[in-house]
Amino acid sequence: MADQKNYITPEGHAKLEAEFTQLLKVERPEVVRVVSWAAGNGDRSENGDYIYGKKRLRQIDGRLRFLMQRMDAAVIVDPAAQQGLEKVFFGAWVTLFSLKHDTEHRYRIVGQDELEPSLGYISWVSPLARAMLGKQIGDTIHVTTPAGDEAYEIIDVQYQPPADGK
Repeated sequence: MADQKNYITPEGHAKLEAEFTQLLKVERPEVVRVVSWAAGNGDRSENGDYIYGKKRLRQIDGRLRFLMQRMDAAVIVDPAAQQGLEKVFFGAWVTLFSLKHDTEHRYRIVGQDELEPSLGYISWVSPLARAMLGKQIGDTIHVTTPAGDEAYEIIDVQYQPPADGK
């Protein structure tokens, strides 16, 4: 994964930055304050505030390092600036019709740090997204899932949020 691009939408990058700022400027200073207070209370070996605080600091610092690496490696792709809007590219909202189950599904192709399955946000490296990339309305895609082979027809491609917000 180190040599793989970390494509991300502007919204996804803003979320990473917001989490980084929250951890660095709000949560970490508060935990440092509690640990300092607890350390001043004497025996640290049985001091729950101190032990938990040090553990939480390690978690926060690890998450900060991870977020910094992900943001440094990020390649921000603005879906609004895409060319060839009739085809499926990164950032697109795609509506699929399941030929097997007679149902519609809407997905948005996003970066690996933006996954939100409940909203239909899928990673651009997922098998379903890879099958959709470069296709256009009317094309049929085939995907192997744990439930077996599935066939979908692409019935809509948009680069702006759908009117219903989903």
